[in-house]
Amino acid sequence: MEFEHVTFDLPHGTFHALQGGDPDGQPTVVLHGFPDHPPTAKPFLAELARQGRHVIAPWLRGYAPSPTAGPFDFASLTGDVLALIDRWSPGRAVELVGHDWGALITYDAVVTAPERIERAVTLAVPHPVTFLSRPRLAQLRRIWYMGLFQLPGSGWVASARDLAFIDRLWRQWSPGLSLDPALQAELHEDLRASMPAPIKYYRAMMRPGMIGATRRLSHPIEVPLLQLYGADDGCFLPPKVDDRHRFAAPHAMEVVPGVGHFLHIEAPEAIAERIAAWAK
Repeated sequence: MEFEHVTFDLPHGTFHALQGGDPDGQPTVVLHGFPDHPPTAKPFLAELARQGRHVIAPWLRGYAPSPTAGPFDFASLTGDVLALIDRWSPGRAVELVGHDWGALITYDAVVTAPERIERAVTLAVPHPVTFLSRPRLAQLRRIWYMGLFQLPGSGWVASARDLAFIDRLWRQWSPGLSLDPALQAELHEDLRASMPAPIKYYRAMMRPGMIGATRRLSHPIEVPLLQLYGADDGCFLPPKVDDRHRFAAPHAMEVVPGVGHFLHIEAPEAIAERIAAWAK
């Protein structure tokens, strides 16, 4: 399955994306997370396309070759995605699939513009308000890097020794995944051109704009939503609290055995099939 590199002139600048699949199929937008970009997920994108979807996967704000200038608050990040949806699929609601930071943007998008999203899937990250309300000690230990990213010079730490810190996070978060060397080299190239913008997402979480995002995210989600987690995820644990009250539409949560944080990269066919079965 071939994917073409396309661009969109949006209010914040020219955004780049991979696009493929059936132009008449279900429009599906796939959002990557940290520290990642669309090419690593090509097998997953191809599986979604084989199921009859029209798929687009943008490089998010802060990730070259899309604009690397901020701000990086939730409203801005979500605004980029909604602007892309309006340009790419103006007459039809989309299926929105988000991983890691892409999942956080997905949670915000479905409460901000539910009429533009037919259904949504989040990968690896719980509902933000659920996560913030009762964080577990075991979970806090796994996200130590967020504290590091608040410090001056953390961009240098992330980039030093050919992004050794980034490679370490990938190994910790998905212990069973060995990223193809060519894909890793391509990811390194984009991240070197992006730093320190990707870690500024975490700094924006500590600023006043997060209060407004939390208020939005406190509203029940009125879009059907599937949450998938990897059983071997070294970054995020599935929530143990009952948060069904946050979902006012059909909702399901599954823990997928044998995969870690980058579950859609480790098992692209299995994750795409789970999404397809739920969508039916």
